[in-house]
Amino acid sequence: MFSRRNRRPRSPDLAAAWERLDGGDVPGALLELRRAPAAPLGEVAAVVGRAAESAGFDDLRKAAAALAAHPDRVRPLYDYGYACVERGVSYLAIPALREALRLSPDSVGLLRELVSAYEREGRHRDAVEALLAHEDGLGDWPDRYLLVFNAVLAGDLELARRHHARLGAPADDVWLGARDRQNRVLERAASAGPASPLDHSDLRGWQYVMGGTVLGTLSPHGYDAGMTGRYAWFQDSHDQCLQGLLRLQAVLAAAGVRPRSVSLLPDRGSRILGLAAAEVLGLPALRFEEGREDTVVIAYDLDDTACHEEGPDVIAQLLRRVPGQVLHEHASCWTDPPAVAADSVTLLHQSVVAPWGEILRLGDDGGAERGEADGRPEAEIAADIVGADPTPDGGDGETPADPVEKLTDFVAAVRGTWLRGDRAGLRSSGPVASSRFGG
Repeated sequence: MFSRRNRRPRSPDLAAAWERLDGGDVPGALLELRRAPAAPLGEVAAVVGRAAESAGFDDLRKAAAALAAHPDRVRPLYDYGYACVERGVSYLAIPALREALRLSPDSVGLLRELVSAYEREGRHRDAVEALLAHEDGLGDWPDRYLLVFNAVLAGDLELARRHHARLGAPADDVWLGARDRQNRVLERAASAGPASPLDHSDLRGWQYVMGGTVLGTLSPHGYDAGMTGRYAWFQDSHDQCLQGLLRLQAVLAAAGVRPRSVSLLPDRGSRILGLAAAEVLGLPALRFEEGREDTVVIAYDLDDTACHEEGPDVIAQLLRRVPGQVLHEHASCWTDPPAVAADSVTLLHQSVVAPWGEILRLGDDGGAERGEADGRPEAEIAADIVGADPTPDGGDGETPADPVEKLTDFVAAVRGTWLRGDRAGLRSSGPVASSRFGG
């Protein structure tokens, strides 16, 4: 265990973290550590060790104790970094792994673990720089592959293409799927490039390059204040749902895709939106079945689908693409993406309240209060969506204009590379940064 005598830091940067721990607030202590990236490693490890002890993470507690005792040795640095990555606090792993690699610069294992930590933190440019610093020792698989992967997610297509051209065929079949996915990423980039700038504010372009997702709308609020087209907290409406369905209709037409049905997923939100989609698209609504071709599968939020009792099986089935099948998700979480990447998404959010959920209203006293969820039959709510007003929100006037013609021109340009390959989700926001809220 960490004694009270050993745990008091010399660094004032860690005082707030210790105070949080003294109050039993482990998440708060970890948040304070995120705010103190330059604190001495041994002293940080002492804080992490006590937090791990409180959380019952014995592996991390032991690794932190070893590092606190020997902050200048490679093995404790690596073990601590590895444990931090495994326990979901990769930002704490990075300084330790970086120091271990400095002490042992020829260690490919240390380099890969550091790159993994950078990736989990979305620090793709740092991952690229770490790999380039050891370029002479890179093997093709996985090291140069990882360089290409992170170069794309850092927005450096020139670097990605140059190193992708140097990749030989993988000797181990385990890398064949990764090679094919990377080929498709660069093919999508080639098709999107003439129609989209692919700069660090091109949210639609990069969503497509990274995962093959066509983004239907941009948030009209906070574009120049850090959101860049994404929503933070979003209270949805019937109007926004209808706008999303009409944009989906335009996307299908621009791509020359002609579905014969709408497939309804099992969760309530997806069934509501699916029934509305069937009316808008003029197609029959059928219960989702694996293997059905030429259909539009409608999800309100794939995280809600995953939480349904049938969800895990349905999500696994959606990962396997079926000819003519289009997966549309209305509200997709960008800070914690679903396991499956949709082919079409209306909007990206950090947190959303569905129109039929417990939405905020003004109370009689003028303050905000949560209303009751809309418990009406799904078909009635769907009818309200079909009859809503799809006029886009005027927003704050700072978001670039995004008429439907801009969307359809983009889709027409990329139609040859759309709806190809698997739908494996990607846990990265890519080259377009947006502000996040919360811890």
